[in-house]
Amino acid sequence: MDKIKKPKPIEKEIKLDPSKIIMSKTDALGVIEYANEYFMEISGYEEHELMGQPHNIIRHPDMPKLIFKMLWERLTEGENIHLLVKNLAKDGRYYWVLTNFETKFDEKGHVIYHYARRKAAPGNAIYEIEKLYKTISAIEKRQNPETAVKYFEGLLEDRGQTYDEFILNLLSITKESLNAYFGNAVTPKVKVEKKKKTLVDKLFK
Repeated sequence: MDKIKKPKPIEKEIKLDPSKIIMSKTDALGVIEYANEYFMEISGYEEHELMGQPHNIIRHPDMPKLIFKMLWERLTEGENIHLLVKNLAKDGRYYWVLTNFETKFDEKGHVIYHYARRKAAPGNAIYEIEKLYKTISAIEKRQNPETAVKYFEGLLEDRGQTYDEFILNLLSITKESLNAYFGNAVTPKVKVEKKKKTLVDKLFK
């Protein structure tokens, strides 16, 4: 399938229905295998446009690379991660989501698929995270991704928080309430082959 050309972003937000969930399923490499109706409604794409496309078809250029590096490293370890993400719709508009993931493994510990749930992100959290993302993106562009990782590591160390604690504090919510927000969906712990720890691993464990 030919890759779809991304639209030019415009400064117009799509407001999400907080009672609805955007769902998608991808293979181990992030290629879309399923998207629910609300995903298509918000993104503006139809089934035949989305299936077989990389999930980054909706990635907004304002998002730092660090966030997605962290995402994939956590998912390949079989760990859930909650992220505030700015996505790009087909018409160039944007929308903010809060994520929740489940990764399915085979008996040998290889990833079979990733299942994602996304809901409307709280406005107060968006305001704070957007400022941070702008800083991280600027460091990535003017310096390099490794410097951006060190900056974020320093920020969390200064606050005495892990990434997960940082997000909970940003959302002003407990872990239990956050799980309930997604219907108590919790990624089960699985045994996977250990690998060499990267900077991001060390930062967010």
